[in-house]
Amino acid sequence: MSPVVFGILAVLLMVSAFGVVLQSSPVRSALSLVVTLFLIAVMFLLLDAPLVAVLQVAVYAGAIVVLFLFVIMLLNLQDEPRAMARASILFSAVLLGSLFLLALLRLFIAPNRVRFGVGMMSAVSPDFGSVGSLGAQLFTRHLLAFEVTSILLLVAIIGAVVLAKRRLA
Repeated sequence: MSPVVFGILAVLLMVSAFGVVLQSSPVRSALSLVVTLFLIAVMFLLLDAPLVAVLQVAVYAGAIVVLFLFVIMLLNLQDEPRAMARASILFSAVLLGSLFLLALLRLFIAPNRVRFGVGMMSAVSPDFGSVGSLGAQLFTRHLLAFEVTSILLLVAIIGAVVLAKRRLA
């Protein structure tokens, strides 16, 4: 992936990620999340990992965001008063985003001076993004994180249903 394409995708990703956090409507925030997840899938496509890109769209942009929208609609968050972000939180977000953009500019202006960590500029392995390597990583090295995430999502859905039933009663 060329640095220019990466820079454009990185800026678009930052804008859509800030949209997730700064939107006043939870539905608009979820739609910004969909855009963010699609842009991450584009990054995976440009890294020659089409399986990971398809899984990114199918699992996250499809199933998880639909789950989020289900919970948002179940809780009827549109009727809630809009919460304004405190000035200190907004200032911190703008400051961190600006520092990240400055680091990106530094990387693109003088790429020869920036030293990467060990292996950052090396080529990826030939089986990167394949079904076998993804399955091996998911069900060996990252099995605990995978299971904890599924349990957290299940607890969140149960909590949303309990809150919705309590509100109706």
